[in-house]
Amino acid sequence: MDVLSDAIAAVRLGQPSSSRLHTRQRDWCTRLDPYSGAGFHIVLRGSCWVLPDEGEPVRLGTGDAILLPHGAGHFLADRPSAAGAVPFEQWRAAQPAGNDSGTAEFEALCGKYRLHRQGRHPLVAELPPIIHLPARLGEHPELRAAIDLLAAEADQRRPGSCVAVPSLLDLLLVYMIRAWMAESRTGTWPAALTDPVTAAALRALHTDPDAPWTNDRLAVEIGVSRATLTRRFAALVGRPPMGYLTWWRLTRSAALLRDTTEPLATVADRAGYATAYAFSHAFKKQFGTAPGRYRHDHGVAGSSAG
Repeated sequence: MDVLSDAIAAVRLGQPSSSRLHTRQRDWCTRLDPYSGAGFHIVLRGSCWVLPDEGEPVRLGTGDAILLPHGAGHFLADRPSAAGAVPFEQWRAAQPAGNDSGTAEFEALCGKYRLHRQGRHPLVAELPPIIHLPARLGEHPELRAAIDLLAAEADQRRPGSCVAVPSLLDLLLVYMIRAWMAESRTGTWPAALTDPVTAAALRALHTDPDAPWTNDRLAVEIGVSRATLTRRFAALVGRPPMGYLTWWRLTRSAALLRDTTEPLATVADRAGYATAYAFSHAFKKQFGTAPGRYRHDHGVAGSSAG
C-alpha cells in the first residue's frame, strides 16, 4: 500500500454514488447541504457557479472539475447568486429524463463519497475546502480519462455498470487528489511525498506496518543515518517516525473495528500490542473512547468487541 491509498481506505465508508444532471432551465440555483464526506461536480456541457458557504464563488466551465473534500455546504447555480435556491433533491427531480440530455443547456456529473471524519489521515485533513481543477489540455490525462469513462457509464444500464461506476469513482477521487498534490505550492504532504528520505520511510511503514520497526531499522532500510531520518521526517510529517507509526497503527485498528468482526485481541495484535488491555489504553488515549464502545457506535459489520 501507499500513503494516499491508505489515507483514503482508512476513512471511506460504503460505496460512492454519482448521478448525471442536466437542465434546460436558465436562471437556476440549487442548494446542497453539508455532508459527512466529500462531494464533486464535473461540468460536461455549459457552465455554472459553485457558491460555498465559506469562501469565494468558483466558476466552472465545460470540462472543469471541483472536489469538496470535507463536504462543505454550497449552492450550484448558473449565476454568482444564491437567490431563489431550491433543495438539491427537489431540483433534480424536476429536471427532464435522461434521454432528453441532448437538448440541455447545462450538464454535469455530481457525486459523493461517504467518509468517516474521526481519525482522518493528515493528508486528507490538509486538503483545502475546495479543489478546483480546470480543464487544461494535456494536463492530468488520467483524470480526464476517468471523467470520460465515468461520463459514458453514469446513469446507463449497461452490463457491468454496477461494478464499473464505483470503481471509476474511486479512481476519480485518487486522480483529483493527485492533481491537487501536483499543483499545490503550500501543502505539507505534497512535499513529504516528494522528499526522497521521508517518502521512502512512509512507503516502508505503510507497506509493512506490522513489522517490528525501530528508528535504526527504518534508517537502515532506506539507507540514511538515524539522525537524518528523524530530522527530515519530523520536519515534513509533523511527528517522529515511530510516533507516526503508532498513530497509523491505531488508525488502522479503528478501521478494522468499524469494518470487520475480528476479535479485539486480533485487532490489538495487528496494531502491535501484546495485550488487549495495552491496546485499549492506547486506543482510548487517541480516540477518546474504548475500542468496544467505538465498534458499538461506528461498526457496520456488527459488534464482537469481546
